[in-house]
Amino acid sequence: MKRKLTVIMAAAIMAAMTACGGTQPESVPADGTGAVEETTADSGEAQTEAEAEDEENYDTGDAMLDNVRNQDEIGEKELLVISFGTSFNDSRRLTIGAIEDAIEKAMPDYSVRRGFTANIVIDHVNKRDGVLIDDVDAALKRAADNGVKTLVIQPTHLMNGLEYNDVCKQVAAVSDGFEKVAIGEPLLTSDDDFNRVEKAIVDWTAEYDDGKTAICFMGHGTEADSNAIYQKMQDLLTGDGYTNYFVGTVEATPSLDDVLAKVKAGSYERVVLEPLMVVAGDHANNDMAGDEEDSWKSVFEKEGYKVECLLRGLGENEEIQKLYVEHAQAAADSIK
Repeated sequence: MKRKLTVIMAAAIMAAMTACGGTQPESVPADGTGAVEETTADSGEAQTEAEAEDEENYDTGDAMLDNVRNQDEIGEKELLVISFGTSFNDSRRLTIGAIEDAIEKAMPDYSVRRGFTANIVIDHVNKRDGVLIDDVDAALKRAADNGVKTLVIQPTHLMNGLEYNDVCKQVAAVSDGFEKVAIGEPLLTSDDDFNRVEKAIVDWTAEYDDGKTAICFMGHGTEADSNAIYQKMQDLLTGDGYTNYFVGTVEATPSLDDVLAKVKAGSYERVVLEPLMVVAGDHANNDMAGDEEDSWKSVFEKEGYKVECLLRGLGENEEIQKLYVEHAQAAADSIK
């Protein structure tokens, strides 16, 4: 059978894959969804977690409850879910693990496996918990060694950004080792994706929407052009009448200052903070909900607002899980 590589993504990404040939991707300065943790943006988390590793003094949950999905002898059809990763064990299980479980349930013909892009996350979890998660190269090699013929890749990234592009390059470099390969789209790709994510997060926070509460979502942010997804989500929310919903980022724009200014322009008494990230890891627990004076929580409290932090990643939301399932199914359907 003629080997075939089908990539479900924007034309710009396809061009990037063609240009990369057989070269390995360059390292990325920033993507993801928490320090040793995100799966949603373009990865600055890694350095954050590296710096915090020796200072970790909190319980992130039992790593043994998580399925690392690196079993062998899996058959000829594999669906590899690639995430930035997180060292927060409970969040990893409830978000990335939940997405993997949803895909496995919806696509029983495929063996679902896991790969992380952030080696610093992998090393941290391995050192701390004795649990080894495959990185992308190891996961792709494992698939080849297992005799996989049809390989579908579903990234859990929020956007078509730097990390997503690098995954495409890594897969393209080894695609000749499989008969069929397809790569699914990130979460926020089409206008329909944006509309459905908007509905998911609005429904998820409906109990806080009392007219006196500003509901603020914190994304990661990236230096890539794909950072525009945050402003697009903000414009969508505002245009649909959710004028008390605000979107900001940790490392780009809209910034915390931008969000604070918009909240102060209203007559809100309370602020609810929630990550616009697949996982609730370091960024959510520290940059958003931490007690340091520059955390989002502290900044809003200093301005006199009562603040409530919702430490849950988008991956916990069933509607978000369904979107990832549909993207994975579309990729698989493209190579039938």
